Amino acid sequence: MSIFDVKLLTMKVIAKKSLNKKTIAMAVSLALLAACSDESAVQDEMLSKTASELPGQWASKVDLLITNGSVYTGENNQAQQLDVAICQKIICGLYPSGEHIIKATKTIDATGKIVSPGFIDPHTHSLSELLSNDKNHNLNYLTQGVTTVINGNDGGGPVDIAAMSAKLTSNGIGTNTALLVGHGSLREQVMGRAERYSTPEELSEMSAILTTAMKAGAIGLSTGLYYVPGSYANTDEVISLAKIASHYGGIYDTHLRDESTFNIGFTAALDEAINIADKADIHLHLAHIKALGVDVWGQSEQAIDKIEQAQKNGTSISADQYPWLASGTKLRSAVMPKWVMADSTTAFHQRLKQASLAEKLAKEVTENIRRRGGPDSLYITEFIDTTLVSLNLLQVAELKNLSIVDTAIALILEGDVRVASFNMSPKDVERFMVQPWVVTSSDGTDGHPRKYASFPRKYQTYVVEKKLLTIADFINRSSAKTAKILGLTERGILKEGYKADIIVFDQQEFAPKANFNQWNKYSVGVEQVIVNGTLVIENEKFINVLAGEFIQ
Repeated sequence: MSIFDVKLLTMKVIAKKSLNKKTIAMAVSLALLAACSDESAVQDEMLSKTASELPGQWASKVDLLITNGSVYTGENNQAQQLDVAICQKIICGLYPSGEHIIKATKTIDATGKIVSPGFIDPHTHSLSELLSNDKNHNLNYLTQGVTTVINGNDGGGPVDIAAMSAKLTSNGIGTNTALLVGHGSLREQVMGRAERYSTPEELSEMSAILTTAMKAGAIGLSTGLYYVPGSYANTDEVISLAKIASHYGGIYDTHLRDESTFNIGFTAALDEAINIADKADIHLHLAHIKALGVDVWGQSEQAIDKIEQAQKNGTSISADQYPWLASGTKLRSAVMPKWVMADSTTAFHQRLKQASLAEKLAKEVTENIRRRGGPDSLYITEFIDTTLVSLNLLQVAELKNLSIVDTAIALILEGDVRVASFNMSPKDVERFMVQPWVVTSSDGTDGHPRKYASFPRKYQTYVVEKKLLTIADFINRSSAKTAKILGLTERGILKEGYKADIIVFDQQEFAPKANFNQWNKYSVGVEQVIVNGTLVIENEKFINVLAGEFIQ
């Protein structure tokens, strides 16, 4: 098939599927790959010639050549000794090391190092950094080897995708980013934080906003059914919106309604998510999968069985996981009942002070704290009063000479409080870790080391120390599998014609430096980072280049 034929086929596909952006993307990708295949054939013919016969203009096309590295493509199970050629933003060739005569404008010698696709984090909260003037390099992710981050998780984030993509592009960003549309954000824009189901008119308005967002490049719908206001929605509302995301080739990413026993229970929440995916005919991605709290420790086995049975029945399901025993969230989300947070912040705070609600509130808050392992398992990670940071809730209560419940209420009334909640069983974490449908994420938030160290921690803890995963497993589940889940058709794999998001790291030195005492230290061991064909970290030093793109 000629390039002309491929282009003609692409146009026919687009004409028939004009509303499906993912179909268009796949068709265009096929055309590009076909073109690359033709170019590859020319390259192979050139490489069979002697150096004197090789046209000079071909050599000048290679901007960057990574030589002598142990290459994991994101798909293979063993390292290969390959040299990787980059032409502008694209990987334009992979060749057996030493068996070619290609010259490049710049060469990186990766002897003794691992060369892999840049990692893709499917769950971050990094928009504020990307929109800033001083942290838009997203260096806490680049130093983990992450070249692409997803935002809009947990039902939050912007709903005006076109405006946000324009802001990101004009600001300049250090990593690529793609956006999910948050169900909670849709709800809040249309009906505030009302504690009720949506009306048909409100659902129609949310659907229209979501349709516009999907057309503008969103990669799917996210929900935070545990959080206000998403928790006020019924399943049918979510199914209706997920059908729209499915129509445009998107995924359904969900923070389950319950990861513990806060409302319907962990396994029942899984049933709800699977039901939504089936009714909407959409890929289900389970955010930061976990069995949270003592009541559900051990339920990872039941959850895995349920997921795998659904997969056998035809439901497309994946999950991501961060490699920590502590989750992280705001104190109000961790311990306050949902009914008390309805409507405005003012109304929420008034209820906290209302004497007639005190007994009911104390009972429910006490139970929620118990579910999370008790007050001594809730550590303050971010607060206006920095003297309390790193103390647990029990210690703060003793310091203030208040009850545990009154301490929690006083802190929340004073300002936003983030906590790390040590609520997971190592056995559950490891059981989820080894599942082939679970990929790596950070869910990075301030005050928690996961924002700076999740990928190297997973590598050090579960590859090097515990040997639960091989290096190839770790890389594949941090790149190629994630790209496939998200529908990013030109990233996540070292392959000719794909975007050149590449890292070179030292397998002996790749390690986290952040911990719960100092959560914001950069990781080490990633020596070179290439984003869209541009070198942005060289010899472990950021070189002040912003090469990230908004992707869809």
